[in-house]
Amino acid sequence: MSAEALPTVTVRPVRDVDAEALGRVHAKCWHETYDHLISTATLEAVSPKRLAELWTHWASQGEEYRMSAALVDGEIVGFVGSGPARDDNPPAERELYFIYLLDAWHGTGIGQRLFEAAVAAGERCYLWVAEDNPRAHRFYARNGFTLDGASQQEPFLGETIKEVRFVR
Repeated sequence: MSAEALPTVTVRPVRDVDAEALGRVHAKCWHETYDHLISTATLEAVSPKRLAELWTHWASQGEEYRMSAALVDGEIVGFVGSGPARDDNPPAERELYFIYLLDAWHGTGIGQRLFEAAVAAGERCYLWVAEDNPRAHRFYARNGFTLDGASQQEPFLGETIKEVRFVR
């Protein structure tokens, strides 16, 4: 492949004008990530418009929140968000809330770039991830996270997903 055929990848802070595109990508990522954990009917009900409304809110959060988008040739293909811990007794002050990347871009290094935009090198952090998501487990282990034994049943779109906690 020639150098000019390589896509241009940009990771930058989320902007309010990104909300609609983020809503579409978010909905697609949920389909790709949770199709084996959540019923098809529930996933079909996911509204990109409703997710775009959430992104309008998230994009306006304060500086302690780190929300970034990954773009390939100008199109959003993934996103990440971290901020203050939300648990009652958190194992760290920063929580990685989410990191999603369209399946087509897995294994390209874009997920790593997103992670690095949300969590500083060596920063103490924790996250919750679906127990049945081995790809994500491997990604977090490569980034120095270990399971701490905590788990929870998390409501998700009217159903429930078992999540496990990783800490570094």
